[in-house]
Amino acid sequence: MNRFMEDDMRITVKLDGFEGAQSAAYAILWLDKETRRWSREGHQAVDVPDWGGLRAGLNGTMICGQRVEEPICVLERLDFDTPGGPCEGLAGRVLWYADGAGIQSTGRWHVQCIDREQIKAEHGVFAGEEGA
Repeated sequence: MNRFMEDDMRITVKLDGFEGAQSAAYAILWLDKETRRWSREGHQAVDVPDWGGLRAGLNGTMICGQRVEEPICVLERLDFDTPGGPCEGLAGRVLWYADGAGIQSTGRWHVQCIDREQIKAEHGVFAGEEGA
């Protein structure tokens, strides 16, 4: 049985089912446990930045902006720091915030894929890395 380093993990999460949004609205985020950053891999009718930071919250994982302050959204019950990480297919509720004004809407999240191999992004600038 192979043992992977706990921090070498990227999780692909799809957000959809937002209240009040068109039925095709979604965002696909790539969460990198090692760097504590995320990047937007795809989206439609959901206004989400290109990348930002991740924080553990009391009720789940906080998807934050580039300055990692207030959350853009919270993936309820997604514990990013669980040993071994979450499993594919895990799902829950997403709380979407707007300008720190409280919950704007809710939707769903689900883990589409977990990558435990070290892969460098083709263009590191997507995550604000200098000199890439």
